[in-house]
Amino acid sequence: MGNKRVIKAIKDQAEKMSYIYNAQCSNEAAEELAHLIIEQSKGAFARLGFVSGGSEAMEGVIKLARQYFYETNEPKRRNFIARKLSYHGNTIGTLELSHHMARRVPYEAILDHEHFHHVSPAYAKRYQKPNETEDDYVKRLAQELDDKFKELGPDTVIACKFLLQLITQNSPIIYVLHEVVAETVVGATAGVVPPPKGYLKAMKRVCERHGALFILDEVMSGMGRMGTMHGWETYGDGATPDIQAVAKGLGGGYATIGAVLLNKRVADGIKQGSGWWQHGHTYQAHPIACAAALEVQKIIADENLLQNCRETGKYMKELLIQKLQSPNSPAAPYVFDIRGNGGFWGIEFDIPPEQDFGRNMRMRKRFGTLLQAKTMEKGLICIAMDGGADGVRGSHAILAPPYNITREGVEEIVDLFVDSVEELVNEVLL
Repeated sequence: MGNKRVIKAIKDQAEKMSYIYNAQCSNEAAEELAHLIIEQSKGAFARLGFVSGGSEAMEGVIKLARQYFYETNEPKRRNFIARKLSYHGNTIGTLELSHHMARRVPYEAILDHEHFHHVSPAYAKRYQKPNETEDDYVKRLAQELDDKFKELGPDTVIACKFLLQLITQNSPIIYVLHEVVAETVVGATAGVVPPPKGYLKAMKRVCERHGALFILDEVMSGMGRMGTMHGWETYGDGATPDIQAVAKGLGGGYATIGAVLLNKRVADGIKQGSGWWQHGHTYQAHPIACAAALEVQKIIADENLLQNCRETGKYMKELLIQKLQSPNSPAAPYVFDIRGNGGFWGIEFDIPPEQDFGRNMRMRKRFGTLLQAKTMEKGLICIAMDGGADGVRGSHAILAPPYNITREGVEEIVDLFVDSVEELVNEVLL
């Protein structure tokens, strides 16, 4: 059953104005939503552009970053650096930026390998060396990124990762209008992998040293999912992005909407150049989508749902550890990690190859795939995948409850999930 306030906002907007072409005109819902997001960013962002989803947001990010350097007379910058085990969307451009190999495979022959490059993931549980401290691990990753800049030529990198309207003085929206790009918290590919302490700040320093943009993909982890409005508020150690993509939490499932957020440096660069974001789609800044998202964001604030997200998330972690890592649980030997924050939790399993590929091979399915089917049978929807650690190792599941979940709801989710895991372990592993 949908939220009555959001349903009313959608209905009212549809009756007032259902559509207007964003290349020519703005609309009140988009303007109010833009002001709200900018105000909530605590000075991190100066402008934004609305799109229709996460992949479109990241495609817009790629184009905006390149346009910024074109407008500021650095046309040699043409390379993007992202991370292995990353996922940034399902368009050709965002797949090039991504390193989700299974999703790239059918298109590999037409993907651009010249301008999109990848460095190691920030995945301490798997890749931090036994003799390394967390600080040493971060320094090693920062050095690898710095080396990649030097390999490519520092002045050729755009970033370590809208439709043709003017950026106006009074509106925070950029209409119709290289970098290092990273998910603040890795989502679907590896299963909610937060960065080590100091990592984002160290990566941004490398970008700044070489004049590149620092870009964060918060399509999954942003807009409250981590218990803070932006994931970097939880994990950034003070580092903020030059450009950021958001989507899922923006509309809360009521509307297909995303956004590209940019700081003053990038906004000024475009404004002092052509003044236009060279990117556009028919339904960008759609009035009904913006009205729905605006009401969602008001409800999050009015009902203090970020605080609820933090509190219920802490409770979910306690229950998952208590039930899955108990000595009496048949799943305990296979639980590799339980991680996350707020309303975003990943549970990773390490299944010995002889078991994972042995008993299951007759079905040509691995533990994660089977687990997703098992939870569905019990009425619980979760994402579960295999090979998140390196394409082969690791199976993981993601739990992402609604922001307004109660403690009782958390208990129900955990019970259904644990029952599914233990039942599957008994069926296929023991």
